[in-house]
Amino acid sequence: MKVKMTDFSKILDKAKELEAKMKESQKKIKEIRVEGVSGSNSVTITLDGEGEMQTIKLSDEIMKEDKAIIEDLIIAAHNNAKAQLKAKTSEEISKATGGFGIPGFKWPL
Repeated sequence: MKVKMTDFSKILDKAKELEAKMKESQKKIKEIRVEGVSGSNSVTITLDGEGEMQTIKLSDEIMKEDKAIIEDLIIAAHNNAKAQLKAKTSEEISKATGGFGIPGFKWPL
């Protein structure tokens, strides 16, 4: 199958457009903040768009609990935040790549 120069030019234009949208998407992802909670709001963890922990809040009541329980609740809150971050990141990437279906190509996440 021959590819015409105009077809190749259209492909390059689409690639440039996608690149610009992905750069904007990456900027928006960095600004995302998600909050994970566990233990009836006893533990709250905030992550940024790159998965870095920004805050951790422990209620006064939880501090009376056994150390192992607190550790488990911290892990649960972190996992909750990570799941939310993954969903928001996927949503943002989908917005950027909408209409750019490339057969056989899957976006890494």
